[in-house]
Amino acid sequence: MTPQPVQAIHVQGLEKSYKKLEVLRGVDFDVAQGSIFSLLGSNGAGKTTVVKILSTLLKADAGTVTVNGFDIATQAADVRKSISLTGQFAAVDEILSGRENLVLVARLRHLKDPGTIADDLLDRFSLTHGAERKVATYSGGMRRRLDIAMSLIGNPPVIFLDEPTTGLDPQARLEVWQAVKDLAAQGTTVLLTTQYLDEAEQLADRIAILHGGRIIVKGTLAELKQLLPPAKVEYVEKQPTLEDVFFAIVGSDGKDSDAVAMNAAARTRKEQR
Repeated sequence: MTPQPVQAIHVQGLEKSYKKLEVLRGVDFDVAQGSIFSLLGSNGAGKTTVVKILSTLLKADAGTVTVNGFDIATQAADVRKSISLTGQFAAVDEILSGRENLVLVARLRHLKDPGTIADDLLDRFSLTHGAERKVATYSGGMRRRLDIAMSLIGNPPVIFLDEPTTGLDPQARLEVWQAVKDLAAQGTTVLLTTQYLDEAEQLADRIAILHGGRIIVKGTLAELKQLLPPAKVEYVEKQPTLEDVFFAIVGSDGKDSDAVAMNAAARTRKEQR
């Protein structure tokens, strides 16, 4: 008999209304320890409300929720010690350097050797090269990676990422995706809210679709795909996608590829003749 996975998050019958507006109408899901769980839904579906309730920032009207084994209603302080929350926009101090931001948070949490903690996280999130630069000079992807790094100070077993790639360019999104994958690989439980289908597809071990205040379907990507009939196979010439073109021109490291750009320009001039 296969042992059941340990549940880091358990949500049952979760309800929340704002006056006459019912936002959550009986939400149920479980998140296995060390996994990436994606809560997928359109704007206004209630994803952020779920995260606020799970992180004890908002009180539910009804339902049972445990995070890391602690009840959010009766053991809120223990829940807060077990989690970290990264919102939709990077909460970093632009005046400070990347390293100074990390050291500051470590000191606020009264941890020993904050400098070593900062250096380890800078290395883990590939930010060592920008450690002494002011965050104001960081790219969107670097800011987001720093924000996630700051949320991991103190090694919380559960992290909530509320639409972490909102407003980021394609390269920055890939950087954040890799950071999230690394978190789960090292044992952190990740609850990720997103409105991007490809994000959930790329990252999540399990996906739940929130719509109309309820979870209408949940499962692995393979299980969700089985809900639709098999696709009709057709043989067509594969054209490059916009993503293929973008990274061919700018390069995978985000730097301009002069050779590709020059070749493209030459082809354009030739065609115009």
